[in-house]
Amino acid sequence: MERVVVTGLGLVTPVGIGTNESFAALIAGKSGVGPITQFEMTPDYPSRIAAEVKNFNAEDFVEKKKLKECGRFIPFAMAASKLALNDADLGLTDEERENVGVFIGVGLGGIERLEAIKDVLNTKGPTKVSPYFIPSLIANLAAGQVSIEHGFQGPSFCHVSACSSSAHAIGEAMRWIREGRADVMVAGGAEATISPIGIAGFSAMFALSRRNDEPERASRPWDRDRDGFVCGEGAGTLILESLTRAKRRGARIYGEVTGFGATSDAYHITKPAPEGRGAVRAMEFALKDAKLNKTDLDYINAHGTSTPPGDREEARAVINVFGAHALEKKLWVSSTKSMTGHLLGAAGALEAAVCLKSMETGLIAPTINLENQDPECPLDFVANTARERKIRHAMSNSFGFGGTNATLIFSSYEG
Repeated sequence: MERVVVTGLGLVTPVGIGTNESFAALIAGKSGVGPITQFEMTPDYPSRIAAEVKNFNAEDFVEKKKLKECGRFIPFAMAASKLALNDADLGLTDEERENVGVFIGVGLGGIERLEAIKDVLNTKGPTKVSPYFIPSLIANLAAGQVSIEHGFQGPSFCHVSACSSSAHAIGEAMRWIREGRADVMVAGGAEATISPIGIAGFSAMFALSRRNDEPERASRPWDRDRDGFVCGEGAGTLILESLTRAKRRGARIYGEVTGFGATSDAYHITKPAPEGRGAVRAMEFALKDAKLNKTDLDYINAHGTSTPPGDREEARAVINVFGAHALEKKLWVSSTKSMTGHLLGAAGALEAAVCLKSMETGLIAPTINLENQDPECPLDFVANTARERKIRHAMSNSFGFGGTNATLIFSSYEG
């Protein structure tokens, strides 16, 4: 089987446009959370904060005339993919483009377009609905528009598995290359759900933090005063390449994708299974896939959303898998959602890129706002300040509504 390496990264996040910009902000402990500006908030919204992407000019990445075809999540995906492709400098021939695939996971798609067109339908009637409405909304058009833009004619899929979407996309893309069905895959995720219906919907589930007066302190994974997650938006793209091709062209390699595990809790639509049973199996499958012992792992970028039950069950799952290796603080854990908010379908791609940058730099981004650690979560969470460590193997966890779980493992490339 082919070994699979990562040769390009692209990020569009609430803390920066670009991979290096985003990673530097995370290492500095910078929060991207603030009051919502994308629509007019009223006091009857229980949560009025989010992690918005700032200073994003879609025309820097997408032709102006094409923007009418795109919900907000699509330019995010196109921008992150263009940044990743520029970073990888693949040097593709026309023949090779026929076998380059694009897997971009999306949780909810263009819901802000759905809201806007519903208003048009109600006020002006069906003949005024834009012919671009459906293409701007459907989740697979993130991958579709990237494929069209770059002439990639391999498989184009959208993995829709809530907050695990982009982790599934990366894991499945790795399998395509590993099994020899592709040499290059563009894989990641995109999301943009900061809209009236998005915020109202998550608020109705009591899922969001209501710390409206202290937005930068609202996302606080594993803190005993946490009260819910903060919605984020953005995109992340990884360029996956066969090691054979990467070596042949002398590519810069961030790391190797060595493990992927996917499971279902089969328990509840929103609650994690007790003791994190599904998460345990996903992590164990990923370790087995990577042919690693539990003591080999150095770092976990956790799902860590800042919800009371979710954080607790993930901590229990990590303990159940890693035992003394975790409890004796040999395994470091952090949640960058404390700064970026929860990018939902794009979270796994962003956090995978963070793992790879940590591997490259030896710097681990902190979990900010962790002031009073929940005693039910007794792990080493790299609280508040970045740390240095040589990372050989890093894990990224993504768990979603419906009990869907995905775990990725990245390893340093040794040649």
